[in-house]
Amino acid sequence: MQRSNQYTIESRIRFSEIDHTKQITLPGIVNYFQDCSIFQSEDIGFGIEYLKRQKRAWVLSSWQVVADRYPKLGEKIRVSTWASGFKGMLGSRNFCMEDETGMRIAYANSLWVYMDVEKGRPAKPSEEEIQAYGTGEALEMEYASRKIALSEKMERFPEFPVRRCHIDTNEHVNNCQYVQMAIEAADEDRKIRQLRAEYKRSAVCGDLIVPELGREDGRTVVKLCDREDRPYAVIEFMWDEL
Repeated sequence: MQRSNQYTIESRIRFSEIDHTKQITLPGIVNYFQDCSIFQSEDIGFGIEYLKRQKRAWVLSSWQVVADRYPKLGEKIRVSTWASGFKGMLGSRNFCMEDETGMRIAYANSLWVYMDVEKGRPAKPSEEEIQAYGTGEALEMEYASRKIALSEKMERFPEFPVRRCHIDTNEHVNNCQYVQMAIEAADEDRKIRQLRAEYKRSAVCGDLIVPELGREDGRTVVKLCDREDRPYAVIEFMWDEL
């Protein structure tokens, strides 16, 4: 269903986006969603350079991404996004990936915080910005809580440093990089049916990340924290059955 204020890009699944099964990875899907929203901001005049001049940034607070299936190498896809609401300093945004028949194959809900990067605190977007994005009807899906409960037993794994390849234009670890870190910590060879991510604070180049992992009730929870156990992000995966 086409929604008002929906922004859409078309693409094909590239070799650089697939794994050994010849299907796109979950980070590949997340990157398509992220790129689609970035392209919309650029095209309406409120992209990276505008935000830099205004000393503002949209910072991701939470993800819920559901993959009904993973498209294969060469498949044609259509990726859409739209703002589903604004409230104070918060913006909610939906995403949808469809195959060339129009079948929905992945979708997402997300919550973003508008930040004054100079003062390091949330700020309210202008009416001009809100009007430029507009709002569309919220996606029909089963919405999960953005708060993720940890497992009762969390196992700690060896720490690793944040490297330059993890950093985005805000000089912080990109949200999808946390997802990739959590996937590597989970070390499962199953497809992820649902991802939830709760972002707590931003890691920068040179920080040390300590993964902690717990498994229970058909889910895997990964907490990415510092040496003092202060979390950067908490990621939850729900897996396909073997």
